[in-house]
Amino acid sequence: MRAIDLNCDLGESFGRYTMGLDDQVIPLVSSVNVACGMHAGDPMVMRRTVRMATQAGVAIGAHPGYPDLQGFGRRDMNLSPDEAYSFVLYQIGALAGFCAAEGARLHHVKPHGQLYNRAAADRALADAIAAAVRDFDPQLVLVGLAGGQLVEAGESLGLRCASEFFADRNYTDEGVLAPRSMPNATLTDEAFAVKRAVRAVREGTIESITGKTIRVSADTICTHGDNVRALEFVRELRCALEEANVEIKPV
Repeated sequence: MRAIDLNCDLGESFGRYTMGLDDQVIPLVSSVNVACGMHAGDPMVMRRTVRMATQAGVAIGAHPGYPDLQGFGRRDMNLSPDEAYSFVLYQIGALAGFCAAEGARLHHVKPHGQLYNRAAADRALADAIAAAVRDFDPQLVLVGLAGGQLVEAGESLGLRCASEFFADRNYTDEGVLAPRSMPNATLTDEAFAVKRAVRAVREGTIESITGKTIRVSADTICTHGDNVRALEFVRELRCALEEANVEIKPV
């Protein structure tokens, strides 16, 4: 039986502002990526999200991003490698503290937004992020875009790495995520997105944004908790994977 991790970016509420249906989505996935207070989230949200994930028995990951609350971490901040190392290490440590308080263990690290995208192409930034993960805990799994520099950087430091596929995002002919500045960067046809994700897992190929068949590697599939129909999409995706005889479990 083929196995795949189904992850979701969560814990993105802040103060009085609520984003997503985290309590309902968490039981449907096998791992969660929790915002660490820089691009979204706050200490109360982090603690609550870790507690829900622990109770549901899913793997918990840190989701460090640029210090950019207003831009939701999706704007490039051009941090130096030394700055990136420090910001990532700081955020991992913060979430690990909440995990320890709940009797859980931090399982993985997945950068967020533009930090993630840039690390897929910028080796110096990728090296800095991978070093922060290794220096905090070399047993952590580092999650990055399939075929990107972050996975290569992590593997070069001896980290366990997971290649990620995005269920709700379009890909270019080169196999990278279509920029969010493009009007069709995010898939809106849920039936097509679900079918494409199953194909990615079983065949290792998908259609690019132009319709070209491209190769993809997937150890984990990402969904986004801030989508309007996040709950319905995750439920449909999980059902389709199970019907395709794919086991859903953490990396």
